[in-house]
Amino acid sequence: MADAEVEDLLRTLAPQVLGAVVRRYGHFDTAEDAVQEALLAAALQWPKEGVPDSPRAWLITVAARRLTDLLRSEQARQRREDTVAQWVLPEQWLAPAADRPASDSDDTLILLFMCCHPALTPAGQIALTLRAVGGLTTAEIARAFLVPEGTMTRRITRAKQSIQHSGIPFGMPGPEERAPRLAAVLHVLYLIFNEGYASTSGPALQRAELTTEAIRLARLVHRLLPDDTEVAGLLALMLLTDARRPARTGPGGELVPMAEQDRSRWNAAYIAEGVALISATLPKGTPGPYQVQAAIAAVHDEAPHAEATDWPQILALYEVLMEMSDNPVVALNHAVAVAMARGARAGLDLLGELEADDRIARDHRLHAVRAHLLEMAGERAAARASYELAAGRTTSPPQQRYLNARAARLAD
Repeated sequence: MADAEVEDLLRTLAPQVLGAVVRRYGHFDTAEDAVQEALLAAALQWPKEGVPDSPRAWLITVAARRLTDLLRSEQARQRREDTVAQWVLPEQWLAPAADRPASDSDDTLILLFMCCHPALTPAGQIALTLRAVGGLTTAEIARAFLVPEGTMTRRITRAKQSIQHSGIPFGMPGPEERAPRLAAVLHVLYLIFNEGYASTSGPALQRAELTTEAIRLARLVHRLLPDDTEVAGLLALMLLTDARRPARTGPGGELVPMAEQDRSRWNAAYIAEGVALISATLPKGTPGPYQVQAAIAAVHDEAPHAEATDWPQILALYEVLMEMSDNPVVALNHAVAVAMARGARAGLDLLGELEADDRIARDHRLHAVRAHLLEMAGERAAARASYELAAGRTTSPPQQRYLNARAARLAD
């Protein structure tokens, strides 16, 4: 097996192995170190000697043995320090021995639920999910979120300590808790995707490594929960949105708005997969917010050019979404749909109502939308002022350049 194929296999197996080891022995932090060493051993050994018949069982066995070594070392250190050593070695536990063949169960979903536990902060949930389930290194996560590696290390450490101190059991949440916990998992994956698709800081407009990882994790959850329609909806939404990414930036990394994008550069395979997924999911019952957003994205993606966009259908879908969500960004997008279907002035009237909402009143997106609608209405001076105001409020340099360029274009 080629090195790249081994790397892909290890990345797929990593959360399964970590989940299995944590389920059997606990000690999340130490177990993660042990699994990392097992993965390193496999990366060195398998390309030369071949992949074992059961690679997952091989990794679990090696990780469990390493965990034993680490815990023994820790016990010795504690004894030397004359402290109370409470570690219980794996051979003393009731759990199956490390050398026993691994079961066929996949603990990845349980691990994902643990990483998104409500005891953790949202930032901690995201970081730990990418570390434990996504298999990214701390340095990779730090680069993705543009923070120093030391900061990300502390964030992940705090998240692990929160898990340890809260006594969170390693297991699927009960029936009453499962729905909100799954909602938290999907929300974390969507946050990761959005930060990749529309980066809030840094020199680039988007970070493909984050969108790619979010889609990979969403595929994983969909494989584990194939009958959950909101999981399917979120995966479809990500695919249909990310399909436009190749055309969303120009040669210099500048933002290209959807109406001006070269649609021949859109990812046709992602669009076909997303449309098939949401088409199969919507008839299964009352759709949730992710399914409705995926349906909106599908309408955009299926239009051969901007002028052919079915804005009345998009408006109808946003009104369904508005009944489900009190999110001001949804209300902002609804105002855009109203403007495109009924005229700029109708959309501007709705923006006036949003100005009183503290959650979005100072957000650059509100002022950018107002600028666009004012430009549509022929109010050039007011549009220019709004573009400049929006540029001053975004933290993304590419968006600042785009908004300032739009303002400059309206100068007389």
